[in-house]
Amino acid sequence: METDRLLLIAVGAHLRAEIGDRPLAYMLREEILRRLEDRFGDDPPLDPVVCSDVWRLNDESIGGTPTVSIGGPGVNALSAFLGDKLSSVFVVEDQLLIQADLEWNDLSVCVWGMDHERTIAAVQAFCERYLDTFLDAAIERLEDEGE
Repeated sequence: METDRLLLIAVGAHLRAEIGDRPLAYMLREEILRRLEDRFGDDPPLDPVVCSDVWRLNDESIGGTPTVSIGGPGVNALSAFLGDKLSSVFVVEDQLLIQADLEWNDLSVCVWGMDHERTIAAVQAFCERYLDTFLDAAIERLEDEGE
């Protein structure tokens, strides 16, 4: 696997995250693969991989890798780390939150809700509102780095 083609979906290394957020991460991975296949057929430019927040935070070689962090700061250390670095772009008060840089200079996104059902809703909102432009930005960065 080429690490420059990675798109990470990070979940917390916490039991609640493993039980609730990891299955959501795999659902998001399948949605990303479906959208990439629709656009690129059998040779997508990105490899979406589900990983733990600990791996993403501790491996400096992947620090700039496009990443979606699922789960709130209480169960996901990456979301806690990124929380004050990203703007809140979609908020349902006391329900759910999506944080991102919509100019896509930083290709990190945090997606979470106040409980599991609201985190599901946050992932769905991310897919509906931002996933396509996030993928476009990640692909564009990959192409720019390949030149």
